[in-house]
Order: sequence, then structure tokens, then C-alpha cells
Amino acid sequence: MMASALMDGLIATKTLSSPSSITCSDIYPPSLERAAEKGYNTSSTNDKVCQNSKTAIILAVKPNVVEKVCGDVMAVAESEAVVISIAAGVTLGTLEKNLPGRRVVRVMPNTPCLVGEAAAGFALGTLATEADREVVQTIFGSVGLAMEVNEPLLDAVTGLSGSGPAYVFQFIEALSDGGVRSGLSRDVATKLAAQTVKGAAEMVLKTGKHPGLLKDGVTSPGGTTIAGVEALEKG
Repeated sequence: MMASALMDGLIATKTLSSPSSITCSDIYPPSLERAAEKGYNTSSTNDKVCQNSKTAIILAVKPNVVEKVCGDVMAVAESEAVVISIAAGVTLGTLEKNLPGRRVVRVMPNTPCLVGEAAAGFALGTLATEADREVVQTIFGSVGLAMEVNEPLLDAVTGLSGSGPAYVFQFIEALSDGGVRSGLSRDVATKLAAQTVKGAAEMVLKTGKHPGLLKDGVTSPGGTTIAGVEALEKG
């Protein structure tokens, strides 16, 4: 799903002009069929992907098969593409051990990538170049926000933006529940709750103001909002 979202994002944002410039592989035939219908080149093996990749090879696989896939990458010696891994928990050290001499980057994206609103952190390997940094920014910037951090901080990225959507979904559900309790229909309450969270997030990003300052702008003295804030803080 994450790989498909990345491919679709690159085309939707016109970062790449044609789906035919992307080659993907999968062991699940229906996934390849859906990709082929969109115009992507498809293969049931990784060698074709590596042979066709001029700029980047993305490892969007489970951690337990990374070593095997790295072997497939190394088997195509002529490829000079940077190798980008989104496999959770697989370190740069592990990648570089299995991809000797290759330029590697580790990325931690999150599920809003599927709707073009990702928050991703990435770290460059020891051989990675400025051009590789720009490639990563371009690819993951096509589906949201990508920020570089030191590799040890990718654990913090995992807890914040990797797991964060689950916390936000729970908050949206709670807001919706409050609306339903006050008489709104579930559909109306959920849409208002989700749009409220989206709008508040956009205010943080677009104004650059500290969330505390924006909160103060909503909380009138003795008003309903500050009463709700007090209840949240007690909880």
C-alpha cells in the first residue's frame, strides 16, 4: 500500500510525467494487475526493477525479507540508483552491510501517505550524497512532508508521526462521541471533528506559530473552550 501511494503521488503531483517511468515488483498478482492498469511497468521479480531504476530503488518490504531483497539489488551490478528503505526497524548499518558499496537512505513514513499527507523522517547512509537527499525529498515530498534527522532520532519519528495517526484517530473519535452525545448525528459529528483537526493542523503549519499561542487565541476568559481545556488537562 505504501509503495502504491508513493507511485501514485509522484504521478499525481507531476513529479514524474508518465507512469511508464516507474517499474514495480510484487509477489501478489492482483497488486501487479492494479499497477499495470495504471500504466506502471510491472514484474514478478526484482531484477527488472533494478535494471530499469536509474534514480532510486525503494525497498517497501517487510523487515524479514530485506536481506533477500538486498541480494537481488546487488545482483544487478550496473545500477547506480540510491537504495531507499522504508522497512521498519532496519538500520542503516544493516542496509549497508547487505548492500556493500551502495548509497542507502532509511525513511520512516506514515499511513497518511495513502492520502498525500505523509509526515516522514529520513536519515542518509554514509555514502549518500546531496543528490540522494534531494531525491528523497522529491519522492516523499510528493505525498506530504519529509524531514531529515539523525538516524537515532528515527525512533522518535516512529513514536511521533509513525504511531501518531492512531492517537489522532482516537482524538477524532472522542470529539465525534462528544458531538453525538450532544445530539449530532454520527456522520455530521465525525466530519466536523475530522475537519476541525485538519484545520487546526493547517494553522500550525501555515502560521508557524507555537500551538500554545494558537490555543490561547481560541480560549476566551471564562469561556467554554477554557473549560474544555481544563477538563482535558485533568484527564
